[in-house]
Amino acid sequence: MARISGVDIPREKRVDVALTNIFGIGRTTSLKILKVANVDPSIRVRDLSESELSRIREIIDKQIKVEGELRREISLNIGRLREIGCYKGLRHRLSLPVRGQRTHTNARTRRGHRRSIGIRKRLIKK
Repeated sequence: MARISGVDIPREKRVDVALTNIFGIGRTTSLKILKVANVDPSIRVRDLSESELSRIREIIDKQIKVEGELRREISLNIGRLREIGCYKGLRHRLSLPVRGQRTHTNARTRRGHRRSIGIRKRLIKK
C-alpha cells in the first residue's frame, strides 16, 4: 500500500478514487492534484512509479490541508462559534442541525434516538 499524509491508499483502486480516502480530498481535488503532478488518473495505485508517488505527496503536503491539520482547523472554528454564542454556535452546542434544516420531523442523525416523553403504560391489576 502507498502511504500519503499518514493514510494507506488502497493498491487496487484507480489513483483518482484512491486519493479520496484522505480526509480533505474529494474527486475534484484529486483530479487537480493529478493534473499538476502530471499523472494519468486512470492508472491503478499499484502501477504508480516511485517518482509519481513522490510528486503527488509533495503537492499534497505543500498545497492542501488534509487529515489532522484540517480536522484541528474545523474543530477550532466550531469552538470559536460556540464561544462567541452566535446562532450556529448554539446549534452546535445543542446538537441540532446548524444549516437551517427542519427538526419537527427528520434530523434523526443529528438529534439521536427518539425518546418518548410522558407516555407510560399502566400495569393492569387483577
